[in-house]
Amino acid sequence: MSQKIWLSTPHMGGEELKYINEAFATNWIAPIGQNIDTFEKQICNYVGIENCAVLSSGTAAIHLALLVLGVQQKDEVICSSFTFSGSCNPIMYLGATPVFVDSELETWNMDPNLLETAILERQKVRGSYPKAIIVVHLYGMPAKMDEILEVSRKYDIPVIEDAAEALGSSYKGKKLGGFGDIGIFSFNGNKIITTSGGGAMVSSNKKWIDKAKFLATQARDNAPHYQHSFVGYNYRMSNICAGIGVGQMNVLDQRVQARRKVFNRYASTLTDISAIEFQKETTGNLSNRWLTSFIINSVGPNKVTSEQIRLKLEENNIESRPLWKPMHMQPVFSGLPCYVNGTSEGLFLRGLCLPSGSNLDEFDQDKVIHQIRELFGG
Repeated sequence: MSQKIWLSTPHMGGEELKYINEAFATNWIAPIGQNIDTFEKQICNYVGIENCAVLSSGTAAIHLALLVLGVQQKDEVICSSFTFSGSCNPIMYLGATPVFVDSELETWNMDPNLLETAILERQKVRGSYPKAIIVVHLYGMPAKMDEILEVSRKYDIPVIEDAAEALGSSYKGKKLGGFGDIGIFSFNGNKIITTSGGGAMVSSNKKWIDKAKFLATQARDNAPHYQHSFVGYNYRMSNICAGIGVGQMNVLDQRVQARRKVFNRYASTLTDISAIEFQKETTGNLSNRWLTSFIINSVGPNKVTSEQIRLKLEENNIESRPLWKPMHMQPVFSGLPCYVNGTSEGLFLRGLCLPSGSNLDEFDQDKVIHQIRELFGG
């Protein structure tokens, strides 16, 4: 069998080893060192935000964001339902309750009108507003941030902007991650750039970032001995991983261009198959096209489904993935408050992500395209 074509693989730029070797040569192996400082500055400069903490994962970043915003047990936090579980699991870590809000069809992200409905309904039920809003930019596609921020400000609820999939994307000319009160990124192995694992938290509020760094290093008090007045976490990124990140940031724009090229080639070569509808950019906004995603908008005469496409690709050693199963449909979150309109359920049932790595060559992409075209009769 031919070599497997993966959904999204790490893509090194060539300079990462330079920064890793410098860390070894200077013996800065622990979660402190020049690479961490440089990586944080690079992220700040790229996003246009003043403060950054690089961490062990995007999930850790969301957990710390909730902590610095004061979320506690029995509080409620609104979260996009159409997302990966890492967006909402940290709410549960704190003993708080996720309130899931469905998507709108234009961007596949949180519906601003449904968000306001959820806020008002939760206030009516509990006598208080949710403590935070976690909005996700799905597959790198910018959410409707103007409308979402307008709602959040109306009710004075802070926004955590989950840009784990969206580093390099922009909304009205501004990079994602810098719109919310706190932004988060992921550098997992399958992301647009990687540190093998890792994440970051950004904010214009320096006190929040300083507190996050304190909590991420076991909340050790300023004392000559080990003294702790707060529960802390082991969430800081190592200087070695940060070295990978420094090298990766140098090629980030190239990686975005490469993934957009992959998307454009899929879209142009499959444009004659009317049943396939690719995720579209909205006017004035740019997606990093982390994953090329589409839905089957009708079964058509030969009744091809997204699951049939997935299985055919799998038979030919090609990895693809259904769109995220909405969190309000997950067994672990059964019975929790949710405000749904059927959008994310429909997208999940009809959608698929194709191999989209920035190192995917045209030969392998043609194999993917060929298998899809065969199902549709040529």
